Amino acid sequence: MASIPQIIGKINPWLYAENGKELLRKYGSIEKILADEVKPKNLGENKLVYDSPSETLEPVYFYLLDLMNNRGMETEKLFDNFASTPGSGHFSELGTKATVMQQNASKIMGDVNNVLRSVLNIIYDLKDFKIRLKNYEDLKSKESGEAALLTLKQIWMDRVDIQKGNSSIKAMALGQAGFQTLLDAFLVSKNEKDVDKLDLNERIKRILKPRIQEFNVWVKESEKELKKRYALEKSYLRSQVNSVKLYARWAKPYLKAAQQLEMSAKDREPALVKAFNTILLEMTLLGKTKIDPKEAAIAGKLPLDFQELKAKREYYSCIFLDFRFRGIPQRAGQQSHYVFGGRAEVRFIPYALNKDELKMLDREIDNDDLSDVLKLIEGATTESLGQMQKEINLFLDEKDGESSGSKKEGSNPFLAIIGYYNKKSEKEETKKPKSAEVKGIRKDDWIEKTHLRNLAAENARDMAFTLFDVYKQGHGMVSYT
Repeated sequence: MASIPQIIGKINPWLYAENGKELLRKYGSIEKILADEVKPKNLGENKLVYDSPSETLEPVYFYLLDLMNNRGMETEKLFDNFASTPGSGHFSELGTKATVMQQNASKIMGDVNNVLRSVLNIIYDLKDFKIRLKNYEDLKSKESGEAALLTLKQIWMDRVDIQKGNSSIKAMALGQAGFQTLLDAFLVSKNEKDVDKLDLNERIKRILKPRIQEFNVWVKESEKELKKRYALEKSYLRSQVNSVKLYARWAKPYLKAAQQLEMSAKDREPALVKAFNTILLEMTLLGKTKIDPKEAAIAGKLPLDFQELKAKREYYSCIFLDFRFRGIPQRAGQQSHYVFGGRAEVRFIPYALNKDELKMLDREIDNDDLSDVLKLIEGATTESLGQMQKEINLFLDEKDGESSGSKKEGSNPFLAIIGYYNKKSEKEETKKPKSAEVKGIRKDDWIEKTHLRNLAAENARDMAFTLFDVYKQGHGMVSYT
């Protein structure tokens, strides 16, 4: 896994990578550069070492976090990794907790799969009902009414009249002498009056008239019943989709907790000896402060003309606090959680970054291996549903009384599961111009290079040293460089 200085060196190889020109010649663009190959520039970082096995490590972290907040910095946590030795009690404790989370998630995901199978079956039934209802709609059309009538007669003969056995129309027409014209006469006739107009013997007419009457009654009643079934199936589909939404909401916390309880792979880390009772914690905090050209000009840090400057991009003074804790887990009394005493190394690294570079930093961190499991979690609960989205929308978005499907995206609870409302359409995305995420980040212009970035870098160095110095002065047992 690449470090923060390496990632920043990839984002801006001209300023923050020793081998930036070589990497740009090799890969052609910053997007293709591998962060692991970056050699970060030494920006004069400060380092604190606090070693106290008898005192816990949490105060070190929270003291610096509160100090950054009190200085008006906007803080966020970028990395949070840990690894325990297999022989420690902490390893067993977290392993047990992770197993419980995995079992709970597995049970809920099993319920999700069962509901998904139910949703598939409902979709197939609704498609069948939709085809059947289309025949009833076509029956009222002048162009396709005759074909729809013949289709419904075939369905009636195969599903209703066939139950009469040897006295059904097909059985009599195909298997009994004297009734060969019965099938054709039934298909041609629309009502009892049409039967009287046909050149048939009286025996055929006496059989045909009640069958025609029975078919016409069936057409009216079956359409009503089919529409009721169709509406009920749609309601059941909505209910099942809501169930998937609920199960997914229940499963995600367990899946995420199980992922967060996983330990980082540190097979060759010399501080982690298998038989020892040791834990290694690694965290990175980002604190940033936006540069205000107007205030800087009034304070004399920028020319007075900058009071009216409208900067093209925002610049930030950024402090990265890189924590590395090597501790000894100790159970807190009879409770199930642990406290850690040991050695804390804190590096204060100052950077001057603009808004585009910070966005790219977030994206690079998201693309790191740390987010792979979270992507699998998201796929486990939403990807399979997304494949059925169009079919489900086709039915759930229909207005009452319609069976042709509406394109409206109004009140579909399913869409919220897959994040549909948070995504723009593909057409909108194709219309948007290619952003810095594709082409890379625009280089600084003259004002940004000579004034804004320099001011941000100077403020970052001052703030990093202030944080370092305040902590150093308040803790006598600290060694520093």
